[in-house]
Amino acid sequence: MSCPPGQRCEEGAKRRRALLVLGTMGAIFLALSAASFVDSRGQAIPSQVSYAGYDAVEGKRVFQAYNCMGCHTIVGNGAYFGPDLTKLYGKVGPAWLEAFLPSAGAWPTSGAVAMQLRDGAIADESGTASIDAYLEKYPDAAERVARRGGHASLMPNLPLTRVETQQLVAFLKYASSIHTEGWPPKPKVDGLSFPQARPMPAALASTAGGAIPAGGQAAAASPAEQGAQLARDTGCMACHSAGTERLVGPGWGGLYGTEETLDDGSTIRVDEAYLTESILDPDAKVVKGYVPHVMPAYEGMLDAGQVESIVTYIRSLGGDHP
Repeated sequence: MSCPPGQRCEEGAKRRRALLVLGTMGAIFLALSAASFVDSRGQAIPSQVSYAGYDAVEGKRVFQAYNCMGCHTIVGNGAYFGPDLTKLYGKVGPAWLEAFLPSAGAWPTSGAVAMQLRDGAIADESGTASIDAYLEKYPDAAERVARRGGHASLMPNLPLTRVETQQLVAFLKYASSIHTEGWPPKPKVDGLSFPQARPMPAALASTAGGAIPAGGQAAAASPAEQGAQLARDTGCMACHSAGTERLVGPGWGGLYGTEETLDDGSTIRVDEAYLTESILDPDAKVVKGYVPHVMPAYEGMLDAGQVESIVTYIRSLGGDHP
């Protein structure tokens, strides 16, 4: 390109500067592209975060299959109907999640969380086998138990298997371990006095008493009342209703004495023996239409007197009493 007569020509210098800027930008682009192939860059890697033998990649597939993002947010992605799940695992711990996810229609009680801690693998993952120590270590779990335990939630009961539940926990564990640069944001409420700005109530003292007692519910007036209290304390009512409504498991109203068809086509009468076996080993005889490996086995978690009390409570809810 020619320069006008009598004027200083700067076209060459401008061209060189433009080429220098372009070359610098190209070098930066290539450097960043190369850095993107570095394995972790200091971040947690999904395939290296595991829970109960399952890695976070498997859990993400479950998270996507059930469209959890339709209600929840992970690292800023998703919807805002339900709470943000990014740091949930680190706040409530694995025992609370194991108690909640299979029966999400109701919030876990401290007894339900304590029941999960009877599993050695969950206790090891939690870093404690004591419900008191667990609620102290995970104060957000304590707050949820105190404010919501035993109450209905807005989340549906999803047909999660035991494996899917553990895979989801693995994904939530990964989400809680990544560096999010401050996400989710924390609202500043310093100096505000209206109720919504006040801290959540301390829950450690009030929740510890909900753990499963060693020898039944002595304060109850009758075996059926003892069973009703025990069913609430252990979280049974998150999956079973006292009426005929089916939640995760069958409603207990009128259940005793009925004939049920099992998944192998045989039939069985719902009596004391069957109910006792179903509490201690729920996968021994699975009723047709229900998913196995969802209900935890209470063998070694409840003593014979406690199981008998729950069976007595179920029988008191109606049905054929031979």
